[in-house]
Amino acid sequence: MPIFINPFKKADVSDFEGVYVPLADFQRHHSAVATHEAQKNSLNKDHFDEKKLESPPDAGSSNSYSANTIEGLRAEIELDLAASGHDSAYDLKSKVINKAITDIGMGTYQWQLFVLCGFGWLADNMWLQGVALTLPGLTSEFGPSETNVRYTTCATFIGLCLGASFWGIASDVIGRRLAFNATLFLAGVFGLAVGGGNTWVGTCALFACVGVGVGGNVSFDSRQAEAVATVHGIAYKNGKTTWLSEDVLNEIGGLAVVEDKQKLSRKEIVGRNLNKFSTERIAPLFATRKLGLMTILIWFCWTTIGMGYPLFNAFLPQYLANSNAEQPTAPSIVYRNYAITSVVGVPGSILAAYTVNVKYLGRKGTIAISTLITGILVFCFTISADPDFQLIFTCLEALFQNIITPEVFPAPNRGTGTGIASCLNRIAGLCAPIVAVNAGQANPKAPIYACGGLFLAAFVAMCFFPIETRDQQSL
Repeated sequence: MPIFINPFKKADVSDFEGVYVPLADFQRHHSAVATHEAQKNSLNKDHFDEKKLESPPDAGSSNSYSANTIEGLRAEIELDLAASGHDSAYDLKSKVINKAITDIGMGTYQWQLFVLCGFGWLADNMWLQGVALTLPGLTSEFGPSETNVRYTTCATFIGLCLGASFWGIASDVIGRRLAFNATLFLAGVFGLAVGGGNTWVGTCALFACVGVGVGGNVSFDSRQAEAVATVHGIAYKNGKTTWLSEDVLNEIGGLAVVEDKQKLSRKEIVGRNLNKFSTERIAPLFATRKLGLMTILIWFCWTTIGMGYPLFNAFLPQYLANSNAEQPTAPSIVYRNYAITSVVGVPGSILAAYTVNVKYLGRKGTIAISTLITGILVFCFTISADPDFQLIFTCLEALFQNIITPEVFPAPNRGTGTGIASCLNRIAGLCAPIVAVNAGQANPKAPIYACGGLFLAAFVAMCFFPIETRDQQSL
């Protein structure tokens, strides 16, 4: 394994010698074999398209339809796709790649990717909390009012919006690995510079630059040969082998269309990225009534939560400090309660990871119930000014705020669907400080009421989600 990796070099299967093993000689993952045998035992003539398979397997053809044959692999995939209604070449090949990755199993590559992406999301969330924690200090040092200082958060969201837009395109120009690392580098450099800001406006500008970096580190999600090379690279990193090859993909999904190998100009790359938001890419999100309804509801939920979340969490230190009109809460109590709230919120994600797979609850039930509880708890926060009372409800609120939705979009258009959802989320987040400033001047609790109302609106929308993705493999 090389110590230094050229971030500009695209992987090729030739870089990973000794990784490929023919499907017939490959020892597939035990779960894949068990699933295959269960499917094979339940097959009948109605399960297959007669044009693709001459007849379903019977006792005399068990070897032909074993888990280690193209015929058996094709049968697995056709059964998997039968319920979804999607059977394009892309869908077929995506399933093949998914099965190849499943057969490799969890290993070093997945754990390293988990940690790396986890730090990316950590930076995104940490800086939102970081800005919130600096607001009282900025008021003390530079003099803006407790409501006007919230425009600092607005500046950060401007950077987040610019970063999400810029880095998505830049990743196609300089590569995803380099772009991802660049976003973390920028966030780190300007994050250090924020500490040296000598004016409020200058500090806001530095926070905006931090947002440009942070806004890109969660926006990254492949021609056929590159997809195969990637799977080979995963197997190589994990010290395993794989049966995936372009021949297998072509056998099941058909021959790939020959694409122009010439390097695209920057103008062409930008054009292709903008084309993701064209009517041709958006239309498939409304291909059926059910999918169209799901798309609208997801966008609505991302928008409402995009505004509701920062309306409460981005200004929580202020709410905790100023809850008592007669005497402000001591900073030590404010930061203690904020730290406790953050720690208590961690198990919420772990709990959600379990409940999303619970029968009759699933992803739909998990996000709907957690959003309802979150909205109610936000309202409860305003009942009393007692710091201990508020601590209880901020902890419970942090525990239940979760949202999971992007995988319901069809994979070829998931970037478009999720991209629009993310854009709406950022725009709503950008508007949150403006709402907090103007509504907070009339009534300090008004932004909190607005937050609770937005969460409850999202809950109502979630109740109408027509698609449940529990136990479904994402394409």
